Amino acid sequence: MTKVMIVDDTPFMRAVLRNIVEEAGYSVVEASNGTEAVSLYSREKPDVVTMDIVMPELDGIEAARIILESDPSAKIIMVTAMDSRDSLKEAIKIGVCDFIVKPFKAEEVVDSISRAVSGV
Repeated sequence: MTKVMIVDDTPFMRAVLRNIVEEAGYSVVEASNGTEAVSLYSREKPDVVTMDIVMPELDGIEAARIILESDPSAKIIMVTAMDSRDSLKEAIKIGVCDFIVKPFKAEEVVDSISRAVSGV
């Protein structure tokens, strides 16, 4: 079964994403910040990561950078409420595979995960 790691500092947003991802038939692991995400990634080896950008301790861009340095094949989808061109450029530069802007629709999340899993 495909495993998705949801990384967001907001419990409500993790719950929303968990419901969407589980309804699509994927298994879920959760991290509440970038530091936890980096540690959990190496233990859990998820197939796809959804990563919030703005988080305390270690933001999503830095966490994604660390994960991608240790595993260049990691599939990371950035999720953010900020429609920031700078964040988008930085995320693309480090190698994330997609970007979802909040508020999102469930099908956007599922489609993005499906594309990441299939390598499209």
